Amino acid sequence: MVAQYLQHLAAERRLSPHTVAAYQRDLANLSELTAGRPLAELTVTDIRGAIVKLRGHGLAATSVARQLSSWRGFYTFACRRLGYANNPCSGLRPPKAARTLPDILTPDTCAQLLDGRAGDDALAARDRAMFELFYSSGLRLAELVGLDLDDVNLQSGEAQVTGKGRKTRIVPVGRQALAALAAWLPQRSPLMSRGNEPTAALFIGRRGARLTPRSVQLRLNRWVLQAELGQHVHPHMLRHAFATHVLQSSGDLRAVQEMLGHASISTTQVYTHLDWQHLAKVYDQAHPRARKKD
Repeated sequence: MVAQYLQHLAAERRLSPHTVAAYQRDLANLSELTAGRPLAELTVTDIRGAIVKLRGHGLAATSVARQLSSWRGFYTFACRRLGYANNPCSGLRPPKAARTLPDILTPDTCAQLLDGRAGDDALAARDRAMFELFYSSGLRLAELVGLDLDDVNLQSGEAQVTGKGRKTRIVPVGRQALAALAAWLPQRSPLMSRGNEPTAALFIGRRGARLTPRSVQLRLNRWVLQAELGQHVHPHMLRHAFATHVLQSSGDLRAVQEMLGHASISTTQVYTHLDWQHLAKVYDQAHPRARKKD
């Protein structure tokens, strides 16, 4: 029955292999926490006990919430498709977790990173195109490495992105990102000729194969060191920076939601908290009745 559910996730909901594997691990963990009892026999008490055990093992509230979400998804499917009579996850709420705001880069820091010189070879041109596009369009890392040549239209200034659940969306591409892409494309062909098989990937490595997410992280680390930013920067911070800076400039939360590909606007609202955090900091520094005495 678990296999049927995983097949449903992969074939019907079109989730990525990594996401399907995570669901599989969570369901295997539920079986372990309940001493291998059949999932069809578990009750609300059993699920609640499993949550208590996870917390007792020191698992973070966010991780417990993710596992409960996986279990609930399975039982919802089982009740609809597999003839289960009850959903033992009904009515159970995950433990509350302190909401942490994502780390972001300031506009000046982004400019320092992207305007720095990282070399004049093909890989430097590729990196600049990647990071400009990342920041320009607010992509996820998996979306960036998954882009093909045909997904970007330099004439219209748009890119077609395949996001979570294999849902596609059209995002704008900024002027500097378009210029960086135009500089990269002529240098892509010599690298592609080194590969064993031709690839449609927009961003490829020195051996002509599609870049991996890990490769992007390593190249970003190199750029951060050369730009002397003095802080750790992971790829997703460029997406956070895009969302925060566009929201600060426009105030249009719905537009930011569409460009990010968020299914729920509540996910996008975290950037309003970041914007408020920024305004509060400016207030504390600028208002004569708010400034701290030296």
